[in-house]
Amino acid sequence: MNAFLISLMTFWNDLTDRAKGEKGATATEYSLLVGLIALVIVIGVTAFGGNLEKFFSNLAVTVGTW
Repeated sequence: MNAFLISLMTFWNDLTDRAKGEKGATATEYSLLVGLIALVIVIGVTAFGGNLEKFFSNLAVTVGTW
């Protein structure tokens, strides 16, 4: 019974040490940053997409007349 409790306590200590570690946090932070950047890009393209399409269409017409 003592061996089981010792192994259980060791497992618990290892688990809490891994939860407190910084290795997993950096990957999580980078994934959150990538997600937020993608969200900003999607919102920007949605908001300004029509205006950009008109601008480049006018530019293409202007360059085509040269």
